[in-house]
Amino acid sequence: MPSPKRTKFRKQHRGRLKGIATRSNSICFGKFALQALEPAWITARQIEAGRRAITRYARRGGKLWIRIFPDKPITARPAETRMGSGKGSPEYWVAIAKPGKILYEIGGVSENVAEAAMKIAAYKMPIRTAFIGININ
Repeated sequence: MPSPKRTKFRKQHRGRLKGIATRSNSICFGKFALQALEPAWITARQIEAGRRAITRYARRGGKLWIRIFPDKPITARPAETRMGSGKGSPEYWVAIAKPGKILYEIGGVSENVAEAAMKIAAYKMPIRTAFIGININ
């Protein structure tokens, strides 16, 4: 699963998921893409599950670009821990997806194959998504 090799700080604030994506909101590499329609945290496991689904469906055809990277650490406290005693330790990593953010791009395959592969990957995502293409929509 993708995660940063090193970070400047171990823990981060939770932050807010407001607004729309101003960067990474258009197709840059491939012909077709999966775009987020809702704000959410997407975990490294979900990103990897989507990647596996797309590559498995495309069967070595075409090229896949993953446009999101989980760079935010999410901490969790141990179960049955009393209040106080500080913040928990980092448990997993998430990528912040705002509406309009491109999650995956694919090129070198037909529109039918790309749409079917992205639909399977969309089931793995915790948010509503849209299939977009350069010459469609």
